[in-house]
Amino acid sequence: MSGQIESTDVLVVGAGPTGLMLANWLVKLGIDCALIDSKSGPTRESRALGVQARTMEIYDQLGIASEVVRASQVAEGIAPGYEHKPFGYVRFLTLGAGSTPYPHIYIFEQSRNEELLSGNLQRLGSGVRWEQRITALQDEVMDDGGTGVSATVEGPGGQTGIRARYCVGTDGTSSAVRKLRQIPFEGRTNQHTFYVADAHGVTGLMPASINLRFGAEYMLLGFPMGTGGHDRLLGIVRQQSGREDDEPVESSVRPMLRRVFGVSYESSSWFSTYRVHHRVAAGFRDGPVFLAGDAAHVHSPVGAQGMNTGLQDAHNLAFKLAAVLKGEAPDSYLDRYSAERRPVALRLTRTTDRLFGAVTSDNFFLRQARRFLLPLAAPVGIRVIPRLAGGSRLFEYISQVRIHYWMSERAREDARGRRGRVVGRRLPWTGQNFEALKATRWQAHVYGDINAVRLEALRSELDVEVLTFPANPRKGLAGGKVFLIRPDGFVVAEAFADQAAAAFQEAIREHVGTAD
Repeated sequence: MSGQIESTDVLVVGAGPTGLMLANWLVKLGIDCALIDSKSGPTRESRALGVQARTMEIYDQLGIASEVVRASQVAEGIAPGYEHKPFGYVRFLTLGAGSTPYPHIYIFEQSRNEELLSGNLQRLGSGVRWEQRITALQDEVMDDGGTGVSATVEGPGGQTGIRARYCVGTDGTSSAVRKLRQIPFEGRTNQHTFYVADAHGVTGLMPASINLRFGAEYMLLGFPMGTGGHDRLLGIVRQQSGREDDEPVESSVRPMLRRVFGVSYESSSWFSTYRVHHRVAAGFRDGPVFLAGDAAHVHSPVGAQGMNTGLQDAHNLAFKLAAVLKGEAPDSYLDRYSAERRPVALRLTRTTDRLFGAVTSDNFFLRQARRFLLPLAAPVGIRVIPRLAGGSRLFEYISQVRIHYWMSERAREDARGRRGRVVGRRLPWTGQNFEALKATRWQAHVYGDINAVRLEALRSELDVEVLTFPANPRKGLAGGKVFLIRPDGFVVAEAFADQAAAAFQEAIREHVGTAD
């Protein structure tokens, strides 16, 4: 070891989308961090493609959503089908209008998200330290008596020691941080192999749409990447010969696409295969060490939610780390990160595992269901879903704007497990109220009429900014109620104006705890 030792508040290991998002928010919130990565530079080939509505809202809060809108390929809807035959078409705008300012899926691949976040991080005055590999990570007593970490990092210039109050592993499926902390990665690996092709001159798919085709033995996902038939194609490889090199695999995939789905393409920029895992770390926190993104959870690409879930992990954790490091919350507040995000990962992994299993299983009955029942039932569903209230609910789940957190154990007990319409969720969008979230601080919103005297009294009683908005009963924001919103945009509590001061004080104490 060279003997060089440096100190920082947070050591972030892994400069993929999750690590970059975390570093962006930490720096924006005034927290010193070091972002390292063992690679020589940014990702070039990308499996993750779609940016969901909730991630776009976070990008908007960060001030970079407009760049995604300008540079992405908008998937206007989904076109499901069975083999050669499309079932119909569902426009995302039909389902998502009124739920979010971003009612689409934005095709903006992982490498471009990394480029966007890296550029913004540089504008904030920080950056990535490439070719820095973590080789050791131990707990260490810090100068203030608290527990931090001591990491050994190897790079072109030799070994360096980094002391940090906290460390976050955002270093992917094969996370070195997770392995160094010996945190089990629980789950399974699917028996099938997936392929992904960056294809040009594609024919047989509906343009500007996500194409989802099922078959008795195969499945196909197509994501629009640009004009001229540029699509990213994903599907199952069923190798008959046992050969594993890429070229023979692609040469067998192309005729299968023509034969089964009526899809062909002229050329591909690249083609690769990989195995699909469904795994979740046994814990997202181990003392001063945290896991986020693929280091914490991996699952199939069904639903285009993997990268988005990691980005939202980072957003959630950044605000909690900032609150603790600024002395606004106790260290125990960081336990809420795992309490909030791990259930999301477990639910998502279970759901995608079941869906992926249903469309890839070799089980005789499931294959027959895909062959005979799906072509009959799915076209009816495609016509009916957009007309039902459940259609909007489905969009909210897929776009991840409907995620719910229990704000405290007492809240869970009081509700007897029944999730509320507003509290515990990201603030419902009314068309006017999201701009205020860019302040990234605690605030209270009043929806509906309120007596001017009562409003002024409320502002003097609450130790947060109080803003007023028109009532929106359809979103559950009405009746002169006051809603307490934390800096990441989630609603912690609600109360009538004359009860808000006492109710919010208690809610914050239950949710955050008492700072040392």
